Amino acid sequence: MTRRLAQVAKKVGVSEATVSRVLNGKPGVSEATRQSVLTALDVLGYERPTQLRGERARLVGLVLPELQNPIFPAFAEVIGGALAQQGLTPVLCTQTKGGVSEADYVDLLLQQQVSGVVFAGGLFAQADAPHDHYHQLHERNIPVVLINASIEGLDFPCVSCDDAVAVEQAWRHLASLGHERIGLLLGPADHVPSRRKLAAARAVADAAGTPLPDAHVVRSIFSLEGGQAAANRLLEEGVTGIVCASDPLALGAIRAARRRGLAVPGDVSVVGFDDSAFMNCTEPPLSTVRQPIEAMGRAAVELLCAQIQGASSQPGELLFEPELVVRGSTAPPSAR
Repeated sequence: MTRRLAQVAKKVGVSEATVSRVLNGKPGVSEATRQSVLTALDVLGYERPTQLRGERARLVGLVLPELQNPIFPAFAEVIGGALAQQGLTPVLCTQTKGGVSEADYVDLLLQQQVSGVVFAGGLFAQADAPHDHYHQLHERNIPVVLINASIEGLDFPCVSCDDAVAVEQAWRHLASLGHERIGLLLGPADHVPSRRKLAAARAVADAAGTPLPDAHVVRSIFSLEGGQAAANRLLEEGVTGIVCASDPLALGAIRAARRRGLAVPGDVSVVGFDDSAFMNCTEPPLSTVRQPIEAMGRAAVELLCAQIQGASSQPGELLFEPELVVRGSTAPPSAR
C-alpha cells in the first residue's frame, strides 16, 4: 500500500497524504487533483478502491491499425494532444500481425473503464469484417468516434475526409495534363473509403465521356509491396497515370514503374492520398491529396468529449475537404 501511494503521488506530483485522502474519499482535495489521482491509478495498473470503481477513468482508447503508414502516427499526435488539453489520457492500441486483435483491445479498454474510444482506421472500415466489438461498445453506452468510415446500423459519430472530392481532384489533375489512360489503385474490395473512391472515379470518367474500364481498377493490401504488385497490372494495361488510395501504395506504384524501366513522371504519373510525412522528400516528390489531419483529429476529440459530458451523439459524418498538392510525380504523358 505504501509503495502504491508513493508511485501515484510521484506520478501526479502531490503528497502521499493527498493520494490517501482521495483513495479514502476524504474531503480537502480539488476535483482536478482527485481526477488526476484516479487517472494515475488506472495508468499504473492499480485497481481503484471499491467505492470508486463505478466511475469511469479519464482514459480514452485510441485504436490504430498500424504505425508503419505515417498517417496514423500523425493522427495519434493530433488526437493525443487534443485529449490531453481536455484532461484525458490517451491509451494507444496498435494492431500487429499475430498480436492483440482489435476486439481484444476493446475488452482491455472496457476493463479499464475508459471514458471513450477513438478508432482511426480499423475493422470498422471493412464492410465484411466482424463488428461485434463495436456493437458491444454501443450496448455499454461507451462514447465512440470513428475516423474515415462509418458502420452501417450503428450511429457512432464519424469524421471523414471526402473521398469523392479527393478522387475528383486527382483525376482532373491528371486529365488536365493530357492523360487519357488513367488507372485506380485501391484497397481491398470491402474497404469503405476505397469503394467511395471507385464510385467517384467512375462518375468523373463517365462525365468526361471516357468510362473507366474494369481492367484499369486494381486492389491491394495497404502496403508499399502490395502497391507495387498491383501497379504492375495497371502498367501492363498501358495506363499513363495512376491514382492511389494511400501514399504507401503510390510509392509502390513508383517502384513498379522503375523496375520496368519507366520514368516517373516522364512515362507514368502517380498521385497518392494522405500527404503523410516525408512525401515531399521522396524522389520524385509525391503529388498527393492531403487529408486535413489537424482539423479532423480535433473534431473527433470534440465529438467524443461532447458525448463524455452527456450530450447526445450526433450520428452521421462530418466531411472535411481535402487539398491536392502537386509535386514532381505528375507531368504530361510522353509519346510512348
